[in-house]
Amino acid sequence: MIVIIRPDATPAQLTNVVALIEQMGCQAHISRGERRTLVGIIGNGRPFDVERIERMPGVEKTMPVTRPFKRASREFHPDNSVVAVGDVVVGGSEITVIAGPCAVETEEQMSAIGRAVAESGAQMLRGGAYKPRTSPYSFQGLGEEGLKILARVRDETGLPIVTEVIQPDLVPLVTRYADVLQIGARNMQNFALLHAVGQAHRPVLLKRGMMSTVEELLMAAEYILSHGNDRVILCERGIRTFETYTRNTLDINAVPLLKQLTHLPVIVDPSHGTGMRDLVEPVSRAAIAAGADGLIVEVHHRPDEALSDGNQSLLPEQFVELCASVGAIAAAVGRLM
Repeated sequence: MIVIIRPDATPAQLTNVVALIEQMGCQAHISRGERRTLVGIIGNGRPFDVERIERMPGVEKTMPVTRPFKRASREFHPDNSVVAVGDVVVGGSEITVIAGPCAVETEEQMSAIGRAVAESGAQMLRGGAYKPRTSPYSFQGLGEEGLKILARVRDETGLPIVTEVIQPDLVPLVTRYADVLQIGARNMQNFALLHAVGQAHRPVLLKRGMMSTVEELLMAAEYILSHGNDRVILCERGIRTFETYTRNTLDINAVPLLKQLTHLPVIVDPSHGTGMRDLVEPVSRAAIAAGADGLIVEVHHRPDEALSDGNQSLLPEQFVELCASVGAIAAAVGRLM
C-alpha cells in the first residue's frame, strides 16, 4: 500500500501519518520524489485500517502496490534511485563502467590491468577473489590474499573495488576490503546470502541468474532491500537458452523492462552475456542504447594466459575502443560518459 501525501502537507502531518502506520504494526518507508512524497506501507500480514489513514490530515489518497516486489517497485518509488560508491554514482546521468579481470591472479596482473582501465575511463575495478566454478578442478580464486591485492590496487589507482562474495559467513571479511559486494548469477537465489549482504549495508551488485525470470531477479533484490539496504544495482548478464554459438543469450529486452518496473539502477555484463571477445563491444553499444546505466566488462592484459574467462576478456587497447564507441552511443541517448 502507498500513501500519497498532499503537496501542501506539513512535516508534522507527515510525521503523524508515519506514527499511525507504525502503531498499526507496519513499517513506513518515506520516498521523496521531485513532485510528491509517498509513504510505503510494509504490512505484517494482518489487515490495517486504510480508511483511518486516508482521513489523516495531509493525506491525499492511498493506492495498492500491485507488484509482489514492493520496495523494488517503481510504484513504491517513482523516481530513479542512484547508488553512490565513494565519488562514483551509478544510475545518474553518467554511464558507469566497471572493468577488470574475471579473477585476481597476481598483484602484477591486477596492478597492470587496474592502471590500464583507470586511464581508459573505468570508474570501478572488478576482480574475483572467490570464484564459484562449474568444475571443482578449475581455479577457485586466491581468497583473502586476493582481497588484499584488490585493496592495494585500489590505493594505487583510486578505483573502488567490486568483488564477489559467495557465502554468508564470508560477508564480514569481504566487506572489510570491498566497496561493492557482488552476488553472482549462481547465487542470485541464495537467500541466506541475500539476507547477509542486506544486513551488511554495503552497495550490492546483484546479477541475474542464468535461468531466472525478471520477477525472480526483482524478488531477490527485495530480500536485500527488506533489510534496509537500498543500495542495490541490478545486472543483466545473459540467460541460458537453446543457442550454443554464444555462452549465454543477453536479454536486451530486460534492460528497458527493468527500467519500467523498478527504480533501481540497471547495468549489463556483455562479457558473460556473450562469452566472445569480438561481441563485447557491439553488445555494449546495444545495452546503452536500450537504457542501461552502465557496463561491467572483463579486461585482461594477457587473456590467453588468464586463469578464468580469457576468451571473453578484452585486451586493454580493445577496452579503449569500447569506451570511445559506447561514449558516442551515450551522447546520442542523452547520457554522459
